[in-house]
Amino acid sequence: YMDMGAHARAAHAAELALALAPQVDDPALVAGMHRQVARTLLAEGRTADADASLAKAQAIYQQLSLRTDLAHCHWMRGYVLAQSGELAAAETELRAARDMLSDRRAALFTAQVEVELADVLRRLGRHDEASDLLSAFLELGDRHGAVHAGGAHRLLGLIAEERGDAEAAEEHYVTALGLLERSGASGDLADLCRLLGDLLRRGGRTEAALDAYRTGLGHRSAPGTTTLGPAPAAPAFPRT
Repeated sequence: YMDMGAHARAAHAAELALALAPQVDDPALVAGMHRQVARTLLAEGRTADADASLAKAQAIYQQLSLRTDLAHCHWMRGYVLAQSGELAAAETELRAARDMLSDRRAALFTAQVEVELADVLRRLGRHDEASDLLSAFLELGDRHGAVHAGGAHRLLGLIAEERGDAEAAEEHYVTALGLLERSGASGDLADLCRLLGDLLRRGGRTEAALDAYRTGLGHRSAPGTTTLGPAPAAPAFPRT
């Protein structure tokens, strides 16, 4: 249901799962259920409830010594806490996840956690630490996924903006746009187009800004998503 975008049905299924949990004897199965329920609760904006479910899963994985699953719980809790603005706690959870995944030699997941950790560090005002993490990630090439590579360039663009370097910010945003265009991550892409459009508008480049906004809007619509008229046209890259 979550993958289909049917959040109301997913929430109902999650409530049923929680009600059935006391009848299940397999603790690993219960922990996995709590992780899935947390995903549903987060989509509904219920971050406190999502964190509570993750804490239960975390406690079970700790008891069972399932280190990889425990690391993913720390990772998800870090994400949830970052979403709700609890940045210090988010940093603690993400660092725990990174250390565990690194110990397990899970290079892909370790690198992806580091991008999310860099976002938290940037939001805490620790730009140099964030930049070092992101630069190390990008030196590995794009084998760790276009979404996280795009996210790394997006964060470097934000850092450049906050330092007053509009030219470097634009370069990072445009690079991120190319990466996310291929990934299908429409939400991330739309947010990036907003950032790029705002940057161009502030620089007096109104037409280029409008192109960026149009690109973002175009990726939020697709065949089957509109009520009237023909299928939406494929978005074009902004002229920057």
